[in-house]
Amino acid sequence: MNNFVYDIPTKVYFGEGQLDHLGEELSRFGKKVMMVYGGGSIKRSGLYDRIKAETDKAGLTIIDFPGIDPNPRITSVNKGAAICKREHIDVLLAVGGGSTIDATKFIGAGTFYDGDAWDFFTGKAEVSGCLPIVTVLTLSATGSEMDNGGVISNMETNDKIGHSSPYMLPRVSFLDPTNTYSVSPYQTACGSADILSHIFEVYFSPDKDLFMLDRIMEGLIKTVIKFAPIAMKEPDNYEARANLMWTSSWAINGYLDGGKTQGWSCHPMEHQISAYYDITHGLGLAILTPRWMKYTLDETTAEKYKEFACGVFDVDKALPAMEAAELGIAKLSEFLFGTIGLDDSLSKLKIDDAHFADMAKKACGRGGVIRGFKPLTPADVEKIYRMSL
Repeated sequence: MNNFVYDIPTKVYFGEGQLDHLGEELSRFGKKVMMVYGGGSIKRSGLYDRIKAETDKAGLTIIDFPGIDPNPRITSVNKGAAICKREHIDVLLAVGGGSTIDATKFIGAGTFYDGDAWDFFTGKAEVSGCLPIVTVLTLSATGSEMDNGGVISNMETNDKIGHSSPYMLPRVSFLDPTNTYSVSPYQTACGSADILSHIFEVYFSPDKDLFMLDRIMEGLIKTVIKFAPIAMKEPDNYEARANLMWTSSWAINGYLDGGKTQGWSCHPMEHQISAYYDITHGLGLAILTPRWMKYTLDETTAEKYKEFACGVFDVDKALPAMEAAELGIAKLSEFLFGTIGLDDSLSKLKIDDAHFADMAKKACGRGGVIRGFKPLTPADVEKIYRMSL
């Protein structure tokens, strides 16, 4: 296995009622706060008023920045950064799911840069600083509340690109499962698929790694499989929402990596679907993942897929590797498309193959290959897209 450094200094307040500490935490960074959020659900749920009560009590000045899209736009990032510069904002408060938190990270980074924040994604500039970020999570999905990366869309160029920097790691995150009670069954399902994909991107690796990390990942996968259907049927089930929320954070905060070196596969492929068609990220991942598994299943990967099938779905270990692997992929498909009821094809989203060639090329990046569990060329990616129609 490879050497690695693990350093996640985000302070987490987990559980109901922890917003009592919001004012004191924000005050550590200054008095002028820009609150970033989406379409207004935090006002309908009462969370906005709860936050305002805490910030008023702490004597903080709040400037609202609403309207972050589900696939956050670079236009919003640049607009937010300009406001931060003009208003001399001290600290950013992201209230929402991963899209809001991702946008907030690059707003904070853009405040330290004089040009277009899209330069961070094209390699023209590197993040050199970031305003302090505090998050209040409302959707268990991306894990952005406890990592240093984010993904932003440029709708003019049909690009959706991720970038990361230690500067953008949230300083404090408030994780109250009750704030996810209002999340719809559909968004709960999509968020759960996103969590699973984060784990799969690390679990399926040719690198030899710590035995204990693979067992932890299998436990996290089983946690999502157990509690996602419960949260969908019983939206105010605290145990289910809490398990999904904490699993979401630990799926992508770097702990599971263990020094693994390969790139991710399904995420860059899905980012192109979202860039062209603006679909829900987790849904795209759900559609792609079983097809990617089938496409990459061969004599060199069968043992790892068998390990997954046996560790997660209790498939008989006596079965041949290929048979067990295929059974595990089938059981995952049944969970995604049956148990939690997500659409099972791109065609159901009115997506055809018109842009597949361009999407596949972009997914493979400047190097021309996705160097994941199995290396994928644009031709490979295009085949996986077609398998997903």
